[in-house]
Amino acid sequence: MKKITLLLVMLLTLAGAQAERPDSIWYGAELTASLSGGAYTPFWLASNRQGLGSVEKDYGYVRGGVFGEMRKDKKFYWGFGADVAAAWRSSAPFVIHQLYGEARYWNVALTVGSKEQHPLFNDIYLSSGDLLFSGNARPIPQIRLELPDYLKIPYLGGWAAIKGYISYGLFTDSGWQRSFTTPNGKRTEDALFHSKGGWLRIGDESRFPLTFEGGLEMAAQWGGKSYNEGKVINMPHHLKDAIKVFFLGAGGSDTPKGEQTNVYGNHVGEWSASLKWKGQGWSVRTYFEHFFEDHSMLFFDYAWKDMLLGFEAELPSNRFISKIVYEYLYTKDQASSVFWDHTPELPEQVSGRDEYYNHSIYTGWQHWGMGIGNPLIIAPAYNRDGSIYFRCNRVISHHIGIKGQPWPRLGYRLLASTTSGWGTYDAPYRKVRHNCNLLLEATYSAPFWKGLSITAGLGADFGSMLGRSTGLAITIRKTGIIL
Repeated sequence: MKKITLLLVMLLTLAGAQAERPDSIWYGAELTASLSGGAYTPFWLASNRQGLGSVEKDYGYVRGGVFGEMRKDKKFYWGFGADVAAAWRSSAPFVIHQLYGEARYWNVALTVGSKEQHPLFNDIYLSSGDLLFSGNARPIPQIRLELPDYLKIPYLGGWAAIKGYISYGLFTDSGWQRSFTTPNGKRTEDALFHSKGGWLRIGDESRFPLTFEGGLEMAAQWGGKSYNEGKVINMPHHLKDAIKVFFLGAGGSDTPKGEQTNVYGNHVGEWSASLKWKGQGWSVRTYFEHFFEDHSMLFFDYAWKDMLLGFEAELPSNRFISKIVYEYLYTKDQASSVFWDHTPELPEQVSGRDEYYNHSIYTGWQHWGMGIGNPLIIAPAYNRDGSIYFRCNRVISHHIGIKGQPWPRLGYRLLASTTSGWGTYDAPYRKVRHNCNLLLEATYSAPFWKGLSITAGLGADFGSMLGRSTGLAITIRKTGIIL
């Protein structure tokens, strides 16, 4: 405790948690402690916290970093971030959470390193989480080239605009997987990462209140080594393989047969769209996300039954409720339970049983045990048998998020989720399991020390999926300007 206290004092003066402070170098520090009763930390005290939350009860961390964003002129600026954490009862005792440099010229940006990324269509405080990238797992180090802001398409009068990105990176949880799994359990080492996305916006809020946004985002795991039951599969990682992953090409003769008949790597993605109506001091928005694991659900070979359907309302100015989010999550279909891959002897193919977030070679759509997608599909970190596997990816969930600012220095958020789970098609539950997850969190900004805030959260879980649990988390945060 003496070492932790000393580290906190150092971080309060030297390091920081990220804040919006343009054209400056800023610092901050954060101390979080959570106490719980039950098998796990209450769900919303551990989820959607960029991987810093822990499912293990009575966890905590001390975090700090330094961030900068300096503008040289109207066309060019550069930025950086260094953000570390020391944790207990977590997946690692020390974490380099963010470490990156970035540069931007006009509307083209290049980021190199590990940086938190936030979903485009989901409120990061109130949503249950995007189906592809929710902010539930630790950042993945990558090289990312993007158009960060919408770029207007010429000759269309400013009514249409596009944005997008492409990135390559690597997963950093090889050591955690070795320590988490059983000696012959399934795990991967040195897996590589790729993602890309593009979106179209139609509308101009300054001239008409209705705006449409929609697009496609895809990601993949490839390369590295796969270990399972004493067998090792070496997946190639040359330039030609990176190109195959980008274009969803089939694997070569140096990959397993399944990779040759389908596509190389574990590919996931989502179609997303939203409609927003902006009024005077208020707005309403509805959004839709469709997740897919292979070609069959990428287009319309099968009906798009699985979805995240959301509704969001920003209310006219009042003290008690400023924003409400409701989401409906359905993942039971997965192109049906039947799957048959084509062979030379039987060329017909039935592309069902998509096994959301799981994969036959890789350890699925997770990083350091936490799901990269929506956390209501319970993460492998909850498994007590050392298996890195999503045990329940067929769910129906309802989620509500509310926030407000009753007093100038006191704000709150309320999250409530109910989930019914059927397990997976390969390992269904004998009986449907249920879950209820609650969070009430309040943040107080201290008047006596600029940049100091205190957040207290009460969480509770009920049901047969995760069991009963209650807990309290306290976060003390300090930010400020260096230069």
